[in-house]
Amino acid sequence: MKSNLLWHATAILLAALFLTITSLQYAQAEEQPAIPKGEVAYTENGNDTCLNCHNTPSVTAILNTSHAQMADSRTMFATHGCETCHGASPEHYKMTETEEWNPRPKITYGKNSPVPVSEQNKICLDCHESGKRMNWRGSQHQFADVSCVSCHAVHTSQDKVLSKLTQPSVCYACHSTQRAQALMFSRHPINEGKVVCSDCHNSHGSFGPKLLVKETLNDSCYECHQEKRGPFLWEHAPVREDCSNCHMSHGSAQPRLLKLRTPWLCQQCHLGAFHPSTVYSGTGVPPQGGADRLLVQGCMNCHPQVHGSNHPSGIGLMR
Repeated sequence: MKSNLLWHATAILLAALFLTITSLQYAQAEEQPAIPKGEVAYTENGNDTCLNCHNTPSVTAILNTSHAQMADSRTMFATHGCETCHGASPEHYKMTETEEWNPRPKITYGKNSPVPVSEQNKICLDCHESGKRMNWRGSQHQFADVSCVSCHAVHTSQDKVLSKLTQPSVCYACHSTQRAQALMFSRHPINEGKVVCSDCHNSHGSFGPKLLVKETLNDSCYECHQEKRGPFLWEHAPVREDCSNCHMSHGSAQPRLLKLRTPWLCQQCHLGAFHPSTVYSGTGVPPQGGADRLLVQGCMNCHPQVHGSNHPSGIGLMR
């Protein structure tokens, strides 16, 4: 009898202990909800919390951009607000006892950010890796550790790199040689906004060399200069091979973006047994001399169709 009473008392005591522990766990859960495994805690009230401190035009301008469209499920309004791009940072807005700011947001951007460029760009690529950006991984700019914000301004409705008039200035920040060439006597109308860098280059990566939009330089040039494509009865080999054999792409001190003036440009290939066999120099220029091939258009006085010809005279590329 005594053993049965002891057993029942022990069972009742264990049941009471179990109920007590369970009630304490529920109470603790109500006070501080647990975060499901694999998920992160985001700041309460989202954008409203951020704008309490960051309510300046340089920040709020993003509300007028495509990144803040409620109809798009990928944008900040439809997901986690500012933390969609800056990462879950619930501790960022809290103050310590000494009234100093706690650690910065999880993800910050720019050259002074402690966050690696690859992590900065990953946030952008989560949404922007299709279309013209599909070749970003493995591109020259990615290997050079260029961040998206080096070229793009997210917190503005007028991103300079997306406008033809202001895009060159963004590229010139790194490509100073091309900036100098674009100011030369003979050049593409880049600074006027009629031709811009993105017409020929895909800064996010491409299948062609030098980030060209096409697989070869010639195919890129043919986008505007279709009359040089051919086919011709008589082809000019250097033209078919590469336009840069004779031309500078961004600008030149010579007419028609040429690397050298004719006939010196032509004589880099056409010399010796070919016509003409005379090496020209400055002594042939009037008043010292009067060689016709040094005047006006040089060799093109007789051979104007240097890109190719259908003339029956053949490889002379004459009219």
